[in-house]
Amino acid sequence: MNVFKAVKENVTARQAVEMYGIRVNRNGMACCPFHDDRHPSMKVDKRFHCFGCQADGDVIDLAARLYGLNNLGAAVKLASDFGISYDNKGRASPRPVKKKISEELKLKQAELQCCRILSDYNHLLEKWRTEYAPETPGEEWHPLFVEALQKQAYTEYLLDTLLGGTAEEKAAVIKEHGKEVMRIGERISRLAASRKAGRHERSGLAPTGTDGR
Repeated sequence: MNVFKAVKENVTARQAVEMYGIRVNRNGMACCPFHDDRHPSMKVDKRFHCFGCQADGDVIDLAARLYGLNNLGAAVKLASDFGISYDNKGRASPRPVKKKISEELKLKQAELQCCRILSDYNHLLEKWRTEYAPETPGEEWHPLFVEALQKQAYTEYLLDTLLGGTAEEKAAVIKEHGKEVMRIGERISRLAASRKAGRHERSGLAPTGTDGR
């Protein structure tokens, strides 16, 4: 199928990851979607390579791994998503990319974003559980220690579902908990900003949960 040639000549790995909701920084690095990546370890340009899990390949390999497709299915999907037509000689005739993003793509973007946020939140909960643990039996429990005890197991459940659940289970997590996960992401961003400014971790940040309560 000359769809392979058409896609490779018109779409880079960087264009694909950005289309599918993965942020790329100024250095061309992104958080790898193929393992629990807290800090950007995947270099993306024409091809992609992760220095963490060693995932590597071209744009078709990327889409195949991202969506669980074989190479032909990945190439056809990329051609459709990027509006690339091709003839039986492999000559591509790019069309403008459709402005309306498909529901499948929207769901995948939300899934990747929620995975990153929940992973970051889970790491924070682990940190708080250790750093704010009471040193004596009578010591008052720190709010962040309490939050870690209350929310870590449930956060891990949501993350496990997004990473290994069925398509229906993943969609249910996005629908029922997506907005709350986005608020957690905003909170983590404020926390990171407060650290850069030299403020204390608790400045203006009230504990929150993944279930909206």
